[in-house]
Amino acid sequence: MSDQTFEPTAETANTIKCKDCGANLKFAPGAQALKCEYCNANNIITVEKTEIVENDYHNHLENNAATDEKQSISTVKCTNCGASTTLPANVTSSACPYCDTPVVIANASVSNIIKPKYLLPFKVERNKAKDEFVKWVGDLWFAPNKLKQYAQNSAEKLKGVYMPYWTYDSNTHSDYSGLRGEHYYVSESYTDSEGKRQTRQVQRTAWHSASGSVNNTFDDILVCASNSLPKDLTKELEPWDLPELTAYNDKFLAGFVTESYQTQLKEGFEEAKGRMQPVIESSVRSDIGGDVQQIHSLNTSYNDITFKHILLPLWISAYKYNEKVYRFTVNARTGEVQGERPWSAVKIFFAVLGGLIVIGAGIYFYKTRGH
Repeated sequence: MSDQTFEPTAETANTIKCKDCGANLKFAPGAQALKCEYCNANNIITVEKTEIVENDYHNHLENNAATDEKQSISTVKCTNCGASTTLPANVTSSACPYCDTPVVIANASVSNIIKPKYLLPFKVERNKAKDEFVKWVGDLWFAPNKLKQYAQNSAEKLKGVYMPYWTYDSNTHSDYSGLRGEHYYVSESYTDSEGKRQTRQVQRTAWHSASGSVNNTFDDILVCASNSLPKDLTKELEPWDLPELTAYNDKFLAGFVTESYQTQLKEGFEEAKGRMQPVIESSVRSDIGGDVQQIHSLNTSYNDITFKHILLPLWISAYKYNEKVYRFTVNARTGEVQGERPWSAVKIFFAVLGGLIVIGAGIYFYKTRGH
């Protein structure tokens, strides 16, 4: 049988038909192909290019989100870290993927949220994620031995999680004032250590007033809408292949945990502004010119703001070491691993001790050789 290509469609719900014989194939999120157990046809999964539609930010706020498509979800809030996640179908209890605390579906609450419009399906499978995780741990300096033992048995600890994100687009106009510094050099006389008169070139800076305006265009500024992971940890998992976003479909969520957003839309845009600021300042400095610049005032207006709510896939593992929770994440599209890690005080002590011994031996050798 030859390879067949099919596209998951709404009609197939939780099953997909084999292109050769029509038998039902169980959907396996993250898989690149499904093999038919009846005719052995290899059904390759492909997803059509999705046309991305942005939502008007101000219209959403002014109309109190009346026009947005809502989604009613049942979430369980972790009593330890506060993460709000769904549980897979038919699962009544589990462990929080962020801190490993037990959660029970009986404690779930129902809420209405803006429905995600797009997502990136899982691409890196669990075993591959485990391999990347084990490799990452193996490369850590001064890691406790127990950490490496944990990594070797971490397959069941790795949980697939869809993390909520906002993306923002905006055109900005920034008026500024400041100073442009231009370097020049003057000759200066001095007396060296031998009492001889010498001359040298010394840098000086002439400052001139500067003012003007710059325009910038921002596309898909990414803001994690979860507070369950440290912001620096989620940023280190970037970049994401956002051009490959596909339309939201429940079947992609089957078997995975999905977290609902905790950062509201307006709050998320304030964070997006913070990510835009360094780019704006860089544009201002370029516009001022000269060798160095000072920015005294900067006023930015944000125009044509749009947004979308998306889900991005992560493999997450959490465990406790010396009563502290450490989290490890794998970008389920690229395999990029980031995480928090404990340090082995014993290994650091002996490393420092060894360094001191080497330094001491070097000093001793230098002194004895000098004599």
